[in-house]
Amino acid sequence: MKQFVYATLHPEIYHGHDRRPPFFEGWYYKLVSADENKRLAVIPGVILGQDAHCFVQTLDGISGKSSYFRYPYEAFRASQTELDITVGPNHFTRTGLSLDLPDGEVSLKGQLSLVDPIPWPVRLFSPGIMGWFAWMPRMECYHGVLGFDHAISGTLRYNGAAIRFDGGRGYMEKDWGMAFPKAWVWFQSNHFDQPGVCITASIATIPWMGSAFRGFIVGLWLNGTLHRFATYTGARVEHFEVHDTHVDWTISGGGKRLSLRAERAEGGLLMGPSTLDMGRRVVETLSAAVEVRLTDRDGRELFSGRGRHAGLEVHDTRSLT
Repeated sequence: MKQFVYATLHPEIYHGHDRRPPFFEGWYYKLVSADENKRLAVIPGVILGQDAHCFVQTLDGISGKSSYFRYPYEAFRASQTELDITVGPNHFTRTGLSLDLPDGEVSLKGQLSLVDPIPWPVRLFSPGIMGWFAWMPRMECYHGVLGFDHAISGTLRYNGAAIRFDGGRGYMEKDWGMAFPKAWVWFQSNHFDQPGVCITASIATIPWMGSAFRGFIVGLWLNGTLHRFATYTGARVEHFEVHDTHVDWTISGGGKRLSLRAERAEGGLLMGPSTLDMGRRVVETLSAAVEVRLTDRDGRELFSGRGRHAGLEVHDTRSLT
């Protein structure tokens, strides 16, 4: 019980100590160079079950090429008190990552420092982005935002070519639980003309007590303030439509209205967890764009902006619309 309470109040750490399968956990590092010409996602993780192993996935946000580096389960090590995980020769923390991914079709090596990541606030009755749902045991999937926005320094060598990330921007989040939902939309951007702005949004089909509901969590980090719209805050979806070219979404709550339009783009295939293995195919892009408009109850505009280099996943949305 003590470790459960500690882990719930520290969503960044590994939650799989003493867990039985099915179980997975994965961390998501989004990396964009200062000139915005290089975009990478690096995803370390582990899955327990019949095909237990650990892995590092990568996604080239320019070409859409993805790679999956697999390691034996025994090559995974994780601290019980902080974000400090090792996957084979690769090391990941809250403030940096060190990569030594093998030569071959793709090679990615080097070290990066992540400067002052800003996490979703953790409070006793709302420990992170999940709100009070974080205290519910055996949910299908939990989520955490570990860094809305942060600076990057260091260099990676990608297929032998040096990519300097000094002055670049990054974002960090994670998922853990039994499996990904059967249907979801997720998008994120922290590249707006106004610095220090981040939007992260997800809506999914959530199994609950023998049934299911459409749950959502949206956070707009703006001028040091987090504007939250979520199922657990009592916010409501006014409009949600998924089109071939874009996603339209309007939410209201707390005396504010948030209008979102995510423009879809070509991406690459990532592996996602089911209750059996990492066999699920997930299409993700790092080339989407997000239009964001926040107004108050009287319709006065509080923020309007366009996010570049947005991560976007749209997966089997029939049960969401």
